[in-house]
Amino acid sequence: MGFIDYSLGVLESPCETGRVTSPSPTVAAFDLDGTLSDGGSVFKWLRYLRGSRATYLAAARLALPLLVGAIRSGRWADGAKERLFGRLLRGLDEHDVRERSRAFALQHFEEHGRPKVVARLRSHVREGHQVVIVSASPQIYVDVVVEMFGADAGLGTRLALDARGTLTGSYLGKNCRGREKTRRLAEWTETRFGDRELTLYAYGNSRGDRRLLRAATFPYNVGRLGPLGALRHFPRLSADVVASPTADE
Repeated sequence: MGFIDYSLGVLESPCETGRVTSPSPTVAAFDLDGTLSDGGSVFKWLRYLRGSRATYLAAARLALPLLVGAIRSGRWADGAKERLFGRLLRGLDEHDVRERSRAFALQHFEEHGRPKVVARLRSHVREGHQVVIVSASPQIYVDVVVEMFGADAGLGTRLALDARGTLTGSYLGKNCRGREKTRRLAEWTETRFGDRELTLYAYGNSRGDRRLLRAATFPYNVGRLGPLGALRHFPRLSADVVASPTADE
């Protein structure tokens, strides 16, 4: 059993029920690109690893599937992204990519981090909540961001390795977007908390985060488009609740 979506109500008093109730675990799930940082980071990450010339050349050769993926999303986007990874990541040493990803993440968030949302993440950490970054970005890069912010876990798109520890350029499993984000988070919470009810905060910016926000007790749309965006029906993260998540409760 994964996380549970439930509405807030008046809690029963331990004196009335004859038992002492322990508080439910609190989990805060954050998307990465467009949520914790401005815009996408994957193409920039590929350029950092392989250089602009090789990256733009690979993208040009895959222009049609990348365009179709951008328009239709879903499996078309997943397939185009994997083909791009195949051209640019195949044969790279996993340890080297991880170390270079650390340098990239520091630079990327210094230039493109969103202070308001990052402050919200840090407030969850201070409150002792379980903080999880759930992203379609590669796991090898998500892990570095988790370390940077002191989060508890990262759930990204896992990349396959060969017997020598080099990247094959293929996914290991599915691209972590849309339904897969929700499934991975449910899997993680079940492993961590079993069938206990959870209070779930979720933060996203795009249509790929809709299922994640629908499953949350406290969903937040942090997209730049606001009332024009795909998550316009979800509450916005306002300045008065950035400092302490418990203010929402």
